[in-house]
Amino acid sequence: MPVLALDLNSFFASVEQQERPELRDRPVGVAPVLADTSCCIAASYPAKACGVKTGTGVAEARRLCPDIVIVEARPALYVRYHERIKACVDRLAPIVAVPSIDEFTCELPAGWQSWERAAELGRRIKRAILDEVGTVLRCSVGIASNAYLAKTACDMRKPDGLTVLRPEDLPEALFRLELRDLCGIGPNLERRLRAAGIHTVERLYAASPLELRKIWGGIGGERMYEYLRGRADYEPPVERRSVGHSHVLPPELRSEAGAHAVLHRMLQKAAMRLRRLALTAGGMQITVRSLAENRRAWGACGWHAEGRFVHTDDTLSLGQHLESLWQRRPQAARKTRPLQVGVVLFDLIETGHQTLPLFPADRPRTRLLETVDRVNLRFGKNTLYFGAAHAARDRSPTRIAFTRIPDIAVE
Repeated sequence: MPVLALDLNSFFASVEQQERPELRDRPVGVAPVLADTSCCIAASYPAKACGVKTGTGVAEARRLCPDIVIVEARPALYVRYHERIKACVDRLAPIVAVPSIDEFTCELPAGWQSWERAAELGRRIKRAILDEVGTVLRCSVGIASNAYLAKTACDMRKPDGLTVLRPEDLPEALFRLELRDLCGIGPNLERRLRAAGIHTVERLYAASPLELRKIWGGIGGERMYEYLRGRADYEPPVERRSVGHSHVLPPELRSEAGAHAVLHRMLQKAAMRLRRLALTAGGMQITVRSLAENRRAWGACGWHAEGRFVHTDDTLSLGQHLESLWQRRPQAARKTRPLQVGVVLFDLIETGHQTLPLFPADRPRTRLLETVDRVNLRFGKNTLYFGAAHAARDRSPTRIAFTRIPDIAVE
């Protein structure tokens, strides 16, 4: 039975163009902060035509495309549009998976399961998004016999495409693709494939499951063998391994005090997420990257520190651990201007499975933190916060990783 996948084209940039008609048909880049040291997290198609893509630095984007308009990202707005599009799509074809904020995978309802009817349903979904959500919100639709090939079909014709990969089209329809066009093949895996003598999708298709298992270093190679043949997808349950945030600092906070405050603000957000997920953390890593004299080398000037502790979701306890890690920063790092900071909580287990401290005075402040969370959920996330984050209480905005849709009420 066919599977339908939908990929919104240049989603963040398209939302900005939908909200601001003066940006339509213009090169647009979306950046986390309005600074040349930031990078584009999305680009409109006129900007892409000039070579601007996800990850392109803002300064480089301006060089490649002098007419580009750089706008600051508005994650809460993108989540609202995501929810509206999701409701629109789900009404026509039940959504079975949301791989990222700009992707949906749907099963086909009864009566729409032939290849011809599936293509008509894809066209209806595209029209419904334009009519009900936004006239510039284009998407690509892919239809194939499994979700992997449906996603591949989405990517074969952008923007605003509709591609159907029938069983009789395989494998020849895939052979004109490059290795990197296939989902899951990044630069490192491509190097391993080429080292093994696999330079084309045709050669990849001809490889045996055992050969691919050796290249992938595990069962992922055997799954790729099955995916390319249109066989049923198998996605093992994903266990959450960490909770964290990172943030490119605005120019006014590129100081030790600013970096310190933003780290605490991000930690408080991460701790609230832990409690919402009913998890506790047993480890923390903080990262600070600094601006070097040679700006292209700024990432090399960073430092990080990591520590482990008794599992907790207690904000104050986690703040004490952050302070301990902060004191370990090298002297050389204290003389540079911090540009980006990050905090990650890891070694996660379910709340209630952790060992509680022996003495009552060391027990988590559960009722206090529950009250803080309820107040922030009702009146706004900065209504109550701990003082170490005061200088950055409004300076750690929500960020969207494409594979995770943030909880706007918490983040």
